[in-house]
This record gives sequence, structure tokens and C-alpha cells, in this order.
Amino acid sequence: MTGHDRREQLVTIARALFAERGFEGTSVEEIAATAGVSKPVVYEHFGGKEGLYAVVVDREIAALTSSVTAALTNEGTSRQLIERAALALLDYIDGSTEGFRILVRDSPPGHATGSFASLISDVTTQVEHILVDVFERKGLDSEAAPMYAQMLVGMVAMTGQWWLDSRPFAKEVVAAHVVNLAWHGLTGIEVQPTLSTDPASPDPTA
Repeated sequence: MTGHDRREQLVTIARALFAERGFEGTSVEEIAATAGVSKPVVYEHFGGKEGLYAVVVDREIAALTSSVTAALTNEGTSRQLIERAALALLDYIDGSTEGFRILVRDSPPGHATGSFASLISDVTTQVEHILVDVFERKGLDSEAAPMYAQMLVGMVAMTGQWWLDSRPFAKEVVAAHVVNLAWHGLTGIEVQPTLSTDPASPDPTA
């Protein structure tokens, strides 16, 4: 096995163990044993468990950030952008469940520090720009947009954590209901919400 292949093997194994047991519950001995190598091999590639964990977390943040950023920078109405951002997070949870578990365990939403908190802060900043535009066009106080961005992103993040372990609905259905509440509020909530990109749904208004 080449050095690169060995490194990737160790990252894959560590990712699974960190997701299952967390940083504190995973040992270098266990990572090495699962890979069929000695502990010095892990230290040689990463300098220790902390270095290996940092690589795993950095990759997960990069993957999720790229997905959400792409969703927020494509053309579309304000509602469609919010829908895409919600779907991007749910897509990541669906396709990278282990990675999301690692990020959430490191820092659940609502905590001021940690990988996930930092990521959510970055996403919130992007959402602020969308809401400022919406507020200005609707004659609302745009200075309140950052507060609403916190509410919206926090709602999606917390719902994503719930959906992580309990998936009674398809991710598209979850995204539609999240945006339904965010867009209409409880007084204007739709009976059967769908994503605005659904061919069967009416044209969205921004």
C-alpha cells in the first residue's frame, strides 16, 4: 500500500470510529488495529489522534460548505435559494451521515464554538444577504434580517439533527415543511407544502 493509500485508509477508518464513539471514545490503538498497522504508522502520517481528527473534520466542513455555498449562489428566487440551502444540508446528512455525526458531536447548534457552530455561522452570514434583499423589497426593517437568518438556519440545523436518526419523511418533504414554516409563518402555513421547484407546485413568489 502506498503512503497516500495508507493515509486515506486511516482517514476512512478514523471517520467511522469518530462518528460512532466520538473523539474521546476513539483511541489510536483502535484505529491502528482496525487498519492492521502499528501505532507508529498513525503517528507518522498525522502526528497523533488530534491531527487525524482535524483532517477528518476539515474534509467534512469543506464538503458541506461547498454544497451549501453552491445552493446559495445559483440563480433563483429568494424562496428557491432557501429551499436549496435546506436541501443541501439534508443531502449532506443523507449521503455523509458519519461526517454529520462527527460535526454535530463536536459542536451542536446553539454552542458558540466548534466546527459545526463555525460552519453554521458562515451559512447564516450568506443567508443574511438573501433576507436583507427580501426585507428591503417588502418594506421591512432590513436591520432585523441577521436575527431572522439565525432563526432560519438554526431551524434547519436542528431539524436536520432530528432527521438524522428519525427519518419518517423523505428529505424533500422535510425541506418543504421547513421552508413552509419559514416562508409563511404559522398563520399562513400551507396544508400540503411542496418545494417550489416541484413541477406540480404553483409558481413561487419572492
